[in-house]
Amino acid sequence: MIPRTLELPLRQAATQQPVVVVTGPRQSGKTTLCRATFSDRPYISLEPLDQREFAKRDPRAFLASVQGGAVLDEIQRVPELLPYIQTEVDQDPQPGRFILTGSQNLLLLEAVTQSLAGRAALFELLPLSHEELTNAGTAPATPFEAIIQGGYPRIHDRGLDASTWLTDYVATYVERDVRQVLNVGDLLAFQTFLGLAAGRAGQLLNLSGLGSDSGISQPTARKWISVLEATYVAWRLPTLHGNLRKRLVKTPKLYFHDSGLHCRLLGIRSADELSTHPLRGAIFENWVISELMKWHRHRALPLRMSFYRDNPGLEVDVIMEAGRTTHAIEIKSGSTLASDFFDNLRAFGEIRADCQNTLIYGGARREERSAGLALPWNQVHTVDWN
Repeated sequence: MIPRTLELPLRQAATQQPVVVVTGPRQSGKTTLCRATFSDRPYISLEPLDQREFAKRDPRAFLASVQGGAVLDEIQRVPELLPYIQTEVDQDPQPGRFILTGSQNLLLLEAVTQSLAGRAALFELLPLSHEELTNAGTAPATPFEAIIQGGYPRIHDRGLDASTWLTDYVATYVERDVRQVLNVGDLLAFQTFLGLAAGRAGQLLNLSGLGSDSGISQPTARKWISVLEATYVAWRLPTLHGNLRKRLVKTPKLYFHDSGLHCRLLGIRSADELSTHPLRGAIFENWVISELMKWHRHRALPLRMSFYRDNPGLEVDVIMEAGRTTHAIEIKSGSTLASDFFDNLRAFGEIRADCQNTLIYGGARREERSAGLALPWNQVHTVDWN
């Protein structure tokens, strides 16, 4: 098992709250992490039908069988169990008693907030970050190799071919889970939608156009995007809000949590193919933004991330308001620093001067420049973004 940054926050939370909830994509390592971190507790998966039926049919008897606490995996399969867990921890609020994992964000969090408000610590475990791979000594050497492989732990733990594994992942988890939630009968339409959505990563999300190109209505496209978010396939980056005396674009952008999955949905199978692909810049941007999100999520730190774009056309890829500092970040896939890489950051500095400017690019040289820090792609984790 590759050590996970989230382990320390999980251990700390288990000394304070009776319930710890870990959500994230399927196969992101939730089960492995929780079983290793809380190895003194029994482990029960609610994926098998017999366990699920037992928990649904007789929740009191089910919980009595794990009176001292347990790791309960895929808790979203039996949301009816959560009110009974509430009763249990109200009677015995021993810290770290129940560790719950789930892979459907919105559905699970809604049930948790209704039943376990004030009793649960909530965490997200995303696929492996480049930081975690670097610490384990298994990080890919080039940005395109890193992007193609993505971060799903099984690929790295077992040295599997990323393209083959991700093909199976799409068929086994993405299409199955998402289609089950949506009750989608037309697999071809859904596959078309996934591919077209992947091609729009890093762009303003035009639901009308995406729906039309996919052969579905705009309301259906909106619903399908929401479920991609709920199942940790994709997410929407909002625009910056604030009194900047500018007319700002209000449409969000679409990004994917895992770069390997993103490439697989686009049909890109190798680093060489990616290096000359017309969407190379957008794919690299997606990877960097997902790394910034992982940096915060795996440390259980709050994060407000957005992008800036005004009607005249000025755009900054990421505005990150995390803690003490606001960061303005530009992302370029080029490996050679060019002075015009900083143009948008310079222009944005005239609008908002309180930001720390950073350029993240595909090269290898770290430089402090008057316009901001030029940061190589594989050093994203070396900055304190809080």
